[in-house]
Amino acid sequence: MNRYFTEVIDAHVAIADWLGKGAGELQPLLARFHADFCMIALNGSKLGSNELGGFFQAHRAAKPGLEIVIEEMKMVAEWATGAVVNYREKQTLPGQPATLRYSTVVFTQSADGLRWLHLHETPIGQ
Repeated sequence: MNRYFTEVIDAHVAIADWLGKGAGELQPLLARFHADFCMIALNGSKLGSNELGGFFQAHRAAKPGLEIVIEEMKMVAEWATGAVVNYREKQTLPGQPATLRYSTVVFTQSADGLRWLHLHETPIGQ
C-alpha cells in the first residue's frame, strides 16, 4: 500500500480513537495537518487548522463507540511532493444509522513530513 493510502487509514484510526475512546495524544494527531490546512465539512462549513484543533480539544471521547471504515481509495493525482486521494468513509455509532461520505484529500510533503493540506467531504445520500 502506498504511503498516502496508509496515512488515510492511520489518520482515521487516530481520529476514531480520539473521538470514540479519548485515546491518543492531541499533538501527534494535530501534527498530521499542515499549518495551512483547510477542510470543507459535510455541512459546508470551512475549518482551518486552528478550528480543527479546537474541535479535537472539545470533542475528546465525545462519540463513544465510534467506528470509521475507509473504502474505495483511489489515487487521483500524485507528484514528487504530494498527492490527491479520494475515498469513501463510513462512520458508525452504536444504535445509530451510519453516515457515509466521499472525501478528497490533498497531501503535501514538507521538511516536517507528510501533511494533510486540504480535505473536502461530501455526504452520500442514503
